[in-house]
Amino acid sequence: MAKTGKKHLEARKKVDPTRKYSLDEALALVLDAAHVKFDESVDVAMRLGVDPRHADQMIRGAVVLPHGTGKSVRVAVFAKGDKEKEALDAGADFVGGEDLAEKIQGGWLDFDKVVATPDMMGIAGKLGRILGPRGMMPNPKLGTVTADVGKAIREMKAGRVEFRVDKAGIVHCSVGKVSFGKEKLMDNVKSLLDLIVRMKPSASKGTYIKGFALSSTMGPGVRIDPFEAVATLK
Repeated sequence: MAKTGKKHLEARKKVDPTRKYSLDEALALVLDAAHVKFDESVDVAMRLGVDPRHADQMIRGAVVLPHGTGKSVRVAVFAKGDKEKEALDAGADFVGGEDLAEKIQGGWLDFDKVVATPDMMGIAGKLGRILGPRGMMPNPKLGTVTADVGKAIREMKAGRVEFRVDKAGIVHCSVGKVSFGKEKLMDNVKSLLDLIVRMKPSASKGTYIKGFALSSTMGPGVRIDPFEAVATLK
């Protein structure tokens, strides 16, 4: 059985697991409890009152965080002609067509996001079994199948994050790094929260945000009062 470190135990003591904190208090606690030497990510988990088995209750989207994620993103793009040049000018790391698809089919996955122009989906679509399980398959609903590849790439580089409710009705999303400080993290969390609130499906009855928590990579989870958090958006 793994032994819990002294620093982690001390961090857990700072958080009352029975209490729901305000968003401001929760962020302060997450930052105070961060105890490792590397720059930890700060993650959000929201339990929603939806049944993702029904298409009309599937919560899936993307948001450009005001202060980014603190992570460098490698973008692969399926494009040709003028769109290939547009992608490269916008900062794409890899651009191609059949050659790029063959490389991926051969096991190469040295990228984080994939964008495709509509005319290239015949090629990119063949990679569904590889990209789909990794959450990287281009999708028009997420803006990753688009003629405006320049905009999509710039948003990804600037801190665009995608999220999707899992089978348990929970959305997990990274909203930055501990080094961002409370104010920048607050802006990022509110941007994500605002979008999820606006995405509430009409088929969802009763309480929509049933649970809300923040944590750093190695730190304890801090529960948040979802009603108070939503009220801060107004």
